[in-house]
Amino acid sequence: MASPITITPATREDAPLLFELVMALAEYENLAHEVIGSPEDLEKHLFGDSPKAYAIVARMDGAPAGFALYFFNFSTFLMKPGIYLEDLFVLPGYRRRGIGTAIFQHLAQMALAKGCGRFEWSVLDWNQPAIDFYMSKGAVMLNDWRTCRVDGQALEDLAIPE
Repeated sequence: MASPITITPATREDAPLLFELVMALAEYENLAHEVIGSPEDLEKHLFGDSPKAYAIVARMDGAPAGFALYFFNFSTFLMKPGIYLEDLFVLPGYRRRGIGTAIFQHLAQMALAKGCGRFEWSVLDWNQPAIDFYMSKGAVMLNDWRTCRVDGQALEDLAIPE
């Protein structure tokens, strides 16, 4: 018999757990050196007066097994909201047990319930296991699009009027 998987919205009390899961994701992606936030930052931005993003926690037999962090965006062409999946991570010991699929189904159900026209995310080009998983769920790779980012000093410089 399969172990029960539960997916629940993260709560303020989950902020330290979410931080641990973010750190595990960062380690997996060889990006731990780029994590500069704290559990308090997560708590402020996910559970404050004006949440900037949302998270769900996946548990198997009650133990934390993974998470997803997402936010709502908007498509001007569809003229509908969408869900952007910022991060999805399943702890190594829980992989290939249906948790990623359960998270994806949960987010797809939420997208439909909220009237969203799409569900999208980015994936690192070297992460073939994730790419294979996403393709198996019906994802289409948008190879003609590139991600653009301005951060750090460049963001500060951009904000200064010329």
